[in-house]
Amino acid sequence: MSGHSKWATTKHKKAVIDAKRGKLFAKLIKNVEVAARTGGGDPDGNPTLFDAIQKARKNSVPLDNIERARKRGGGEEAGGADWQTIMYEGYGPAGVALLVECLTDNRNRAASEVRVAVTRNGGSMADAGSVSYLFNRKGVVIVPKEGTTEDDVTLAVLDAGAEDINDLGEAFEVISEATDLLPVRTALQEAGIEYESAETSFLPSMEIPVDEEAAKKVLRLVDALEDSDDVQNVFTNADISNEILEKIG
Repeated sequence: MSGHSKWATTKHKKAVIDAKRGKLFAKLIKNVEVAARTGGGDPDGNPTLFDAIQKARKNSVPLDNIERARKRGGGEEAGGADWQTIMYEGYGPAGVALLVECLTDNRNRAASEVRVAVTRNGGSMADAGSVSYLFNRKGVVIVPKEGTTEDDVTLAVLDAGAEDINDLGEAFEVISEATDLLPVRTALQEAGIEYESAETSFLPSMEIPVDEEAAKKVLRLVDALEDSDDVQNVFTNADISNEILEKIG
């Protein structure tokens, strides 16, 4: 029976991972479609589309799915939804600030799902502008460490507008102004340095350290939000230490 029980647990975990991957695929494909619609369907002339395709490929999204999304967005194929970007603001457990970025074809559904996820997980919604001022829009490029050093990365991006390079353990994070994302990404390409992803993000100007209990609640809330198909990204100003992350798995 223990063998059966172990398999049941493994199967359950696999189902959760597959469901998450399915949701991730859907979000990455949506990004490709919107980027093509906004800036045209040619990745060579549309850096945002180029990076959306790169990220989808790095996450093993099937090439056929990526190509169909590009064509739908670029008007080469019929179909596709009228996606709108909406930002919701709120507070999570321990007063942590929340920015929730949605990409949706139904504003009412998105608003309802975000509100339910936030209020059921110890948070509260906030008025527009009451939280967003705590974040800055930045360009973020993730560079895997394999085959490169921090000096290589620094040398490549120093004159392209990079503000900061952080060591994330398995990768380097290159931060720039959002307007310098393209020059930074291009500088890495020209230096022959592979990057994992390049996109704009919202980084907190000040972080709030949270203890183990609060960290669990914050991560539960983030998970609940990311379970919504309409939610593309969740940004918080929670500072969760590596020690606490390891403790709570």
